[in-house]
Amino acid sequence: MGKPDLSTTYLGLDLAGPVIASASPLTRKLPTMLQLEAAGAAAVVLPSLFEEDVRAQPERAEQRVELARVAKEQLKIPVIASLNATRPGTWQEYAGRLVDAGADALELNLYTITANLGLSSAQQEMEHLAAIEAVRIAVDVPIAVKLSSYYSAISSFAAQAVDAGADGLVLFNRFYAADIDLKTQRLVSALDLSTPADQRVALRWVGILRSQLPPSVSLACTSGVHSADEVIKAVLVGADVACTTSAVMQRGARAVTEMLEGTSAWLQQQGLDSISEARGRMSLGPNGSPAVYERAQYLEVIKGEW
Repeated sequence: MGKPDLSTTYLGLDLAGPVIASASPLTRKLPTMLQLEAAGAAAVVLPSLFEEDVRAQPERAEQRVELARVAKEQLKIPVIASLNATRPGTWQEYAGRLVDAGADALELNLYTITANLGLSSAQQEMEHLAAIEAVRIAVDVPIAVKLSSYYSAISSFAAQAVDAGADGLVLFNRFYAADIDLKTQRLVSALDLSTPADQRVALRWVGILRSQLPPSVSLACTSGVHSADEVIKAVLVGADVACTTSAVMQRGARAVTEMLEGTSAWLQQQGLDSISEARGRMSLGPNGSPAVYERAQYLEVIKGEW
């Protein structure tokens, strides 16, 4: 038996493997992106262009556009630009500029903290869907939407996002909350890298959505992808790719190589010729009962012996 075929398709892009390097300090500079490519990363996601940054420092937009241009010129793997806007009009403006610079696809980050008492969840969701529709009209490259895990009806919103123009979904956006410095009594930014346990919520929803959405809709599993184990689990529940950030920040580009080697070894142990043969085996569809993904696990843990 030869080496298993790790190739996959994500957002209509043919990828050599299932591991994508998500936005991080390593995808902010060309030398480290080249290292990630050499290590086996199938695509890179550039750091997000935040509208707030651009308003404060207009040159930030030019820097992100230039990064997309340089990355596309130098890398052989797909370059996915990331966008996090807030107002109508700016989503499509910045999306167009990133695509013109050469981005192969766009990742839209729907990141909103709804603290306004007068803004309902339905209104907020409509704003998000309008943003997807606006970008879909403005560009002709594939669009992935990075979702929050805090929607009250994730399946419904996921389907609406696809109807609005999303070609794929990334599960989930990992929000960073402020901490409190007790000495100064001030709010401070806190960066906590993920652990493998953080993947569990994403696994649940990838498994559920894989059976509910059309096969043509791409699914990416992110948060907690540190080793081949997490890559394999993501594929088993139906993900097309697994995205990693914390692992490469901790171990460098070699973390990607280790994930791919471990995934290949597992496939060989299972007698599988390709990663596509493993995809979706543990999704809701093959498992049949929604209880496996919904309340059953909760009940088993709560009723177990402590």
